[in-house]
Amino acid sequence: MNNPNNTPLVSVIISCFNSSKTLEDSIESILNQSYGNYEVLIMDDGSNDDTAAILKKIDDNKIRLFTNKENIGLTKSLNQLITKSNGKYIARHDADDISLQTRLEEQVLILENTKYDVCTSRALRKDSNKNIPGISYIFPYKFIFKFKNPFIHGTLMISKKLLMDQGVYDERFKYSQDYKLFSNLIKNKVPIYKIKNPLYILNMNDNISSKHLAEQTYFANCVKKNIIPKDYPIF
Repeated sequence: MNNPNNTPLVSVIISCFNSSKTLEDSIESILNQSYGNYEVLIMDDGSNDDTAAILKKIDDNKIRLFTNKENIGLTKSLNQLITKSNGKYIARHDADDISLQTRLEEQVLILENTKYDVCTSRALRKDSNKNIPGISYIFPYKFIFKFKNPFIHGTLMISKKLLMDQGVYDERFKYSQDYKLFSNLIKNKVPIYKIKNPLYILNMNDNISSKHLAEQTYFANCVKKNIIPKDYPIF
């Protein structure tokens, strides 16, 4: 990839399943980033709506499209995209969310100019425009982590080398895979930088967390209890 400014390549990874209502605006937010040196890897995870047709219409040489013939879930799809990526950094982005224009630029500045190899940011709730996390943001994340995930998965940017060293996403966690990853990072004493300003707009209605609340809760509890999940009857 042409890189006249010698900036590191960022691989933005997006897995989508039946995301036709939000996909175009979501991808457009990545293509409008102020940071120029990135690639976008998109997995259509067995969608049966218009997702595939929408993806085929997008004409941009930064985008690389992949397809699962059957729905295999977010965890496995993300791992597939990570192995196919070329970037120094991996940036998550969800197909129903929006990355603000300076998101990648601000996160790369942190990772390139500090000791940190992982950073996240706050987000704005799409339905209320309120900051998330809210008041809990002021507390140390290691304390909040005992009760809930204090990080927004879609805002994650992480060194690919570090992510590979951590074993990428644990495929035993079909849900709450981000909570498990952050748990591993904290246990391994990897510091995580939190950007105070929101760089992301988060959809909290009709998303994977709301549609699969019971499953998310079960797998999150497995993280909290440090146990391996068993087959969950809802699957």
